[in-house]
Amino acid sequence: MEMVAAIVHQLTRNLSDEDVRNSPSFAPYFVDHTTGVYPTAASGFPWTAGSIQSTGDPIADLTEDLAAEQKARLTYDNILRLSDDPDVNNVIRFLREREIVHFQRFGEPIQTEPIGWKFAGLFRVLCSVNCVLRSSMNPSF
Repeated sequence: MEMVAAIVHQLTRNLSDEDVRNSPSFAPYFVDHTTGVYPTAASGFPWTAGSIQSTGDPIADLTEDLAAEQKARLTYDNILRLSDDPDVNNVIRFLREREIVHFQRFGEPIQTEPIGWKFAGLFRVLCSVNCVLRSSMNPSF
C-alpha cells in the first residue's frame, strides 16, 4: 500500500487548482480527500474488510489467498495496459512480480501437506501459467 501511496503522491504533489478543476474524474475525489490515498476500487467503491475472506480452514484460506494474488496480478496487468508513465510502470512491474512470487509461496503448503495433495496438480498448472505469463509478457509492460 505504501508503494501505491508514494506513486499517488508523486503524481499529484504538483497539481494546481486549475489541474484539479480540469479533471472531471479527479475533482470529486480531491474535494473529499485532497491528494491523500483513500483505498477504493476503480469503480470508486471504498475498500472494506468485507473483501477479505477467512474461514479458519487452512486449505480454503490458502486457496482464497491464491485467488487474491491472481486478482492483484491482473489489476497490475490492466494498469500497465493503460499507463504510459515509465516511472509508474517500473513500480507496477515490481508489484506484479511480487504477486506472482506470493502466489507461488502461498501454494507451497498445498503441494506439500497431505490434505492438500488433491490440489497439487491444479496448483502446478497455475504456477506453469504464471511462468508462461512472466516469460511472454508484452514488452510494453
